[in-house]
Amino acid sequence: MIVEILCVGTEILLGNIVNTNAKFLSEELANLGLSVFFQTVVGDNPERLESALDIALNRSDIVITTGGLGPTQDDLTKEIIAKAMGKKLVENAKAKEMLEERLHSFRLVITENNYKQAFLPEGATPLYNNHGTAPGAIVENNGKRVIMLPGPPSEMTLMFKESVLPYLKTLSDDVIVSRTVKMIGIGESTMASMADDLINSENPTVAPYAKPFESQLRVTAKAKSEAEALGLIEPMVDKIKERFEDYIYSYDVDESLEAAVVKLLKANKLHIACAESCTGGMLASTIINVPGSSDIINESFVTYSNEAKEKRLGVPHDILEKYGAVSEEVASKMAEGVALVSAADIGIGITGIAGPDGGTKDKPVGLVYIGLYYKGNTVVKKLTRKGNRLTIRQGTVMTALDMIRRAVG
Repeated sequence: MIVEILCVGTEILLGNIVNTNAKFLSEELANLGLSVFFQTVVGDNPERLESALDIALNRSDIVITTGGLGPTQDDLTKEIIAKAMGKKLVENAKAKEMLEERLHSFRLVITENNYKQAFLPEGATPLYNNHGTAPGAIVENNGKRVIMLPGPPSEMTLMFKESVLPYLKTLSDDVIVSRTVKMIGIGESTMASMADDLINSENPTVAPYAKPFESQLRVTAKAKSEAEALGLIEPMVDKIKERFEDYIYSYDVDESLEAAVVKLLKANKLHIACAESCTGGMLASTIINVPGSSDIINESFVTYSNEAKEKRLGVPHDILEKYGAVSEEVASKMAEGVALVSAADIGIGITGIAGPDGGTKDKPVGLVYIGLYYKGNTVVKKLTRKGNRLTIRQGTVMTALDMIRRAVG
């Protein structure tokens, strides 16, 4: 079954917002084993929207639209869909009631154009919006299906998970199950080369994916039951584990690297402290984003200046003078110092040049040293990253997390 994603909104075309809806939907549809061959973005123009929808319906079985369901004159997605599917728009009593309740709860005056959102194509399956004012709908005609969803990502994602996902699962007699193996420290091309024979399998299928600073292999099986599908998946996952065990940090598609690291530290009852220069607290912040991280991190430091490195971490003045702040020796002393002053089991020291200025021939922009102190031993990793200031800092954080994972795991 072929699904097409049609995102509506001039603000997307102008680059005012990032189209995260398409990314979310593509990943969810891939997990269901549904093929997405086309994604289209069209502005709030009735003629162009009608043309885009017509093209989509001619080449796909299901079209999922996002956006254009609001109360203003340029919100025309619902009207265009109704016309294309040969339906009239009729008022939905429950949608109207939910709209009034929500607007009253916000103490907003209901204007006549607000009620536009309560109209849905005749005979459509309503998708009631528990998180906003615009309902969606599933419209079917002549073997074609259009699923219209609101544009705000917070509303769209929840509506998809609550209503659309169960509906799509009913369209197939088979059950499709996926499991994602998440890796860090290996590039997509190397991973794909090492898994070449596995990627050529048919059921289960194995597909490589590249994410920022990490790589993934998704194993998907089709069977008559979930248990049968998992029976096909598990032997393949075992093969992947044999080849990539050092790089694997999670088998949970929703688990981030930082969440995996926090879970690992909590399981081992370990505390960590960070001393950061070029990352400016980004590592500590990333860790603290994980719920429950207060169990493993008590304090951390941002020590940009040499004076701060000496005063807060006890980095010897002669080490700073001899080797410079961006050096293996200083990263080592930062890691040891922060562990000592914080009474932490693990100390991380990061120093580098994130740019765009400050680099030299001997110490170019992108040069970073990460020190890790654990169980009386200190190791330092040297990075030479390419990219802008943010990319260098983000990549450094991911590498530091991977170093922690490997040291403890």
